[in-house]
Amino acid sequence: MKNLGFGLMRLPITKKTVRNEKIDKEKSAEMIQAYLKAGYNYFDTAYMYHGGKSEAAAGELICSKYDRRSFYLASKMPVGMLVTKADIGRIFRYQLKRCQTEYFDYYLLHCLTGKNYKKAEKLGVFDYLQKKKAEGKIKVLGFSFHDTAEALDEILTAHPEMEFVQLQINYLDWLDAKVQSKLCYEVARKHGKNIIVMEPVKGGQLAKLPEEAEAKLRELDPKATPASFAIRFAASLEGVFLVLSGMSDMAQLEDNMSFMGDNFVPISEKEKEVLFSIAESMNDARLIPCTACNYCTEACPKKLPIAEAFAIYNRNIKGDRKTKKEYLALEESSRLSECLACGKCEKACPQKIEIIKKLKTVKDRFD
Repeated sequence: MKNLGFGLMRLPITKKTVRNEKIDKEKSAEMIQAYLKAGYNYFDTAYMYHGGKSEAAAGELICSKYDRRSFYLASKMPVGMLVTKADIGRIFRYQLKRCQTEYFDYYLLHCLTGKNYKKAEKLGVFDYLQKKKAEGKIKVLGFSFHDTAEALDEILTAHPEMEFVQLQINYLDWLDAKVQSKLCYEVARKHGKNIIVMEPVKGGQLAKLPEEAEAKLRELDPKATPASFAIRFAASLEGVFLVLSGMSDMAQLEDNMSFMGDNFVPISEKEKEVLFSIAESMNDARLIPCTACNYCTEACPKKLPIAEAFAIYNRNIKGDRKTKKEYLALEESSRLSECLACGKCEKACPQKIEIIKKLKTVKDRFD
């Protein structure tokens, strides 16, 4: 297994709106073929990615097309969606069918937080998945995590049988008080767990930086992209055996493959100093720390395109003058002002963003 994983949560789409997106299967198939041809072989999907369409795409474009032994497939149990014990088996069987596979190479409890962990314990999710592992339906078992280092320590202490942890790690969140990337990383290593990194580019925020920040990176290497620095930062950490990248087009894929794998060069101390200085300046700005996972939209009764609104706002903060028209068009098509302020989006947000408050901030800025 090479060190770059293909995240199937941001595949090319033919429609732009989150509420009615359609995966571009032709472009996705081309990317998958190029990725496999280059010797990479780890695909990461989940029950709710792309509005529930990602697993089916994995089945159609990967599992049914290529030798099952030639790649690794990972998916996840959506703990937050579970209501009864019966849901666990029903969903797991459906995932296998949807992915057109007999087993998962890697399987995770999805998005464990303190609250989801308690639900998983109550419903017996850990026990069920251990049985599936014993049956050969799961090869390697772990979980993805979005909470404090203290909560992570509690889970790993109670469940030493977990074989790996998937953590949000990037240089912007490394010292962040909410995300606690560094602290969570240290807890995972204390327990001797290998780590898969998610959100190394923080939903694209670290792929397009303010001009001053990009200028600093060009001084280090004029040919390297901002995303390459972010991914190399995560991949250089001891114990990290895989970095996931949710790639949306061939250019992103080719760029990532150009510096990962056999060509990988660990991040230097000088480069880290520059990255942390950029993080400090960005964290002082008014950017909304959204990674565009769209869990908020899935939970929203109105299915409002919250991540799109935040992305437009962040680009405006960085000086993009085209964003006024983009926001007005988004408001007209999706009626962001119809937010019910029910709070369901905030409960679903892994980044713990005060979404209701931030939507008002976005509206006030453009008004």
